[in-house]
Amino acid sequence: MERYTGPEYRRLLAAARRSLERTGGDLSRTVSVRNPDDAERKAIIGITGHYRPEGAGQLAVRLSGLDEAVREATGRGLAALLGELGPPLRDRPAEQERLRAGRDATVRSAEKSSLHALAWYQAWLAELARDGMLTKLVNAGEGERAGEAVRVLEALARRAGTVQLAELAAEVTGDTKALNHGTVLGTLVLRALALRAGLARPGSAEDRRELWDSWGVIVDDLASRVLVLNLPARGGGLGEWLTGAARLGTPFYVTLQQLVALPVAVSAPVVHVCENPAVLRRAAAELGAGSAPLLCTEGRPSTAFHHLAAAVRRGGGELRYHGDFDWPGIAIAASVMSRHGARPWRMSAADYLAGVRADDGYVPLAGPARPAPWDPALAETMAAAGRAVYEESVAGPLIADLVSKTGPAAP
Repeated sequence: MERYTGPEYRRLLAAARRSLERTGGDLSRTVSVRNPDDAERKAIIGITGHYRPEGAGQLAVRLSGLDEAVREATGRGLAALLGELGPPLRDRPAEQERLRAGRDATVRSAEKSSLHALAWYQAWLAELARDGMLTKLVNAGEGERAGEAVRVLEALARRAGTVQLAELAAEVTGDTKALNHGTVLGTLVLRALALRAGLARPGSAEDRRELWDSWGVIVDDLASRVLVLNLPARGGGLGEWLTGAARLGTPFYVTLQQLVALPVAVSAPVVHVCENPAVLRRAAAELGAGSAPLLCTEGRPSTAFHHLAAAVRRGGGELRYHGDFDWPGIAIAASVMSRHGARPWRMSAADYLAGVRADDGYVPLAGPARPAPWDPALAETMAAAGRAVYEESVAGPLIADLVSKTGPAAP
C-alpha cells in the first residue's frame, strides 16, 4: 500500500473514489487527471503501461486498469486500497435507495392515521417531504420521530381537556422532555399545529407557548394568564382575590396555575371580552368599580382565558366579544364565539365602517381573509375597504357599554 501513498497518486485516487462512490463501485468508468505534473504523468504511465508525452493537458485512466495494477502491487483491489487510505467507500446509489425506502415507509405509516382525512395534516406531510425534513430524519436515523409526532397529534385530537407538555411527552414517548424546545419531536408537532391553526411557524418562546396553549397544552402554567377587571367569584383564595379586586375596580392577572389549584365559581350574567389591554386599562381608569365585568385575551386567548371563560359559562353567564378588525382579530373572534358560545360585541359590518370613518390612520389589511360567521357582510366589507381598525381606536363606544349602574355584585 505504501506505493500508493505518495503525492503523485493523490489526485488520481481521489478521482477514483468519487467515481466509485457515485456509481456504487462500477469499474468500467474512466477517470482523469487534469494538467498533471511530471510525477503524476510517470505514475499513470506505470499504471497503464502506455507512454504519455510531457505537457499533456489531461491523462485518462480506466478504473478496471487501475484496479488490476493495485491488485498486482498489493494483492487487494482498488476499493480495499481506498478504504485503507481514507474513510470507507460510500455506496451513494444504495444510500439513496435506503433513504427513498425510509421516506416512503414513513409516509405510508403516517397516511394510516385517522387524521389523514384532514387538510392540515396532509399539508404537514407534504411540507415535510417537500422541504427535505423527512430525508434529514431518515438520514440521521430518526425516522421514528415522524411516527411519534403523529401519535402526539392523535393524542391531542382525542383529548378534551388541558395537559402539561411534560405529561403529554411522557404519555406518547415515555420521555418527559421529548417535546421540549429544540427537540426534533417538538419542532415537528409545532409545525403541524401551526398549519392546523393557519399560522406561521412560531419564531419566539412566546409564540411557541401561545401555540401550545391554543391547543390545550400547558408549557408554563404560570406564564399562561388572563387579565380581569371586576369579576367577583366564589372560592377560597383566588375567588376572594377576584372579589376584592372587583370591589376596588383594579385590574387583576389570573394565572392558569391559580385557576387549576384554586377553582372558582362565577355568577356574572354578562361578561364582556376585549382583545387589547388598552381597552381594559381605559375601563379601569374611567369607570373603576363601576365597570361591568371585563376579560382581556391580550391577543390570542390563552389556556387561562379558556378556563375562566368556561367558568363564566358554567355559572350561567354570557360572554360578549370584541376584538381588532383585522384578519387575525376576526379569526380570534370566531374561535372565541365557537368555543364559548360568545356573542359579538360591536363586531358588525356597520361597527367596522363606523371605525373606518373615525380612524384617521390607515393600516392596510394583511394576510389571508377570514370569514365572520356571525356577520358574513363584515368580511366582505373589510375586504372591500382594505383597512384594519384596531380595538383601541374604537374604545369609546365599548367603554360606554361597560357603564354599570350597580357596580360589581358581591358573590
